[in-house]
Amino acid sequence: MFGKRIKLFNLLGFEVRIDLSWIIIAGLVTWSLAAGLFPYLYHGLSTETYWFMGGAGAVGLFASIIFHEFCHSVVARKFGMHMKGITLFIFGGVAEMGDEPPTARAEFWMAVVGPLSSLFIGGVCYLIYLGGRQGGWPLPVYGVIYYLAYINALLATFNLIPAFPLDGGRILRSILWGLKDNLRWATRISSAIGSGFGIFLIMMGVLEVVLRGNLIGGMWWFLIGMFLRGAAQASYQQLVVRKALEGEHVRRFMNPNPVTVPVSVTVQELVEDYIYKYHYKMFPVMDGDRLAGCITTREVKEIPREAWSRESVGRLATRCSPENTIGPGADAIQALTIMNQTGVSRLMVVEGGHLVGIVTLKDLLSFLSLKVELEEQ
Repeated sequence: MFGKRIKLFNLLGFEVRIDLSWIIIAGLVTWSLAAGLFPYLYHGLSTETYWFMGGAGAVGLFASIIFHEFCHSVVARKFGMHMKGITLFIFGGVAEMGDEPPTARAEFWMAVVGPLSSLFIGGVCYLIYLGGRQGGWPLPVYGVIYYLAYINALLATFNLIPAFPLDGGRILRSILWGLKDNLRWATRISSAIGSGFGIFLIMMGVLEVVLRGNLIGGMWWFLIGMFLRGAAQASYQQLVVRKALEGEHVRRFMNPNPVTVPVSVTVQELVEDYIYKYHYKMFPVMDGDRLAGCITTREVKEIPREAWSRESVGRLATRCSPENTIGPGADAIQALTIMNQTGVSRLMVVEGGHLVGIVTLKDLLSFLSLKVELEEQ
């Protein structure tokens, strides 16, 4: 889901980050408020005031999202779930869980606290708005506070729609899960509803532009629909992958006799005698019996063609790190996660500092495909 992320701060033990895509949404929210909503609600203000209100509204919205996700994280932690942190990204925010909820009851309470937190913020903002308006506060100030009251109430209502991965969809999944004690079945049903709801929002966005000429509103409906549909489908696929590989160790999939390259080999020899022969993009590099690291086609491409005969693999090798190695007893889903985060398809399997094998994405996916096919039958 995420690309480049930047840490903002820690909130009671939870790391709050922003994805770079957040810059896009911050700009869109500010623009839609400054050029659309606030001029429509409050006439006669200056352009600078509208943009000030738009910026303040965007900051308040994302503070509300952080609070919403923080409440999810606190409840999840109380049920013993490991939370990786809170990340703001292009469509709001998400509390990152290391795994699926342990029970249907845990998921229900973790999901329901989200809309409740938004209603709480909305109620507080509305009371402040009433007090500010009666107390003679400047219109731009209580106008922004009213917007925050309204948007939080709207977020709470929208999140209660039973379309996964919205909070309402998670509540539905927890109920279905509790009734049948089958997480995969419950996820399939709630994800299908979420995907259908996403298509509905996409159609609403198109109709909003075509029939009413509302470009800003139609764009938001369309983008949210696209996101929900993709997230619903991806959530089910991720669960299928996780359940299929759960409990399976890397040792089961690794090749215990991998092709290795000595440190003394030149890049020219690596290309001719290894890459073109075996068609791999990564090879472990050995200094005698010691694992020196690995060499990939990425490093080779950075070397000028005329220097291939002079450069040695040992000098170019990437040292061992958590990004290119894994232990034989590690869960296969961990290997898949590393491959997904780094974009590599081969990992060195290391035990006690020694190379014991290679695990590949191809082998993991082949097993996954067969297991899912048999279980579906």
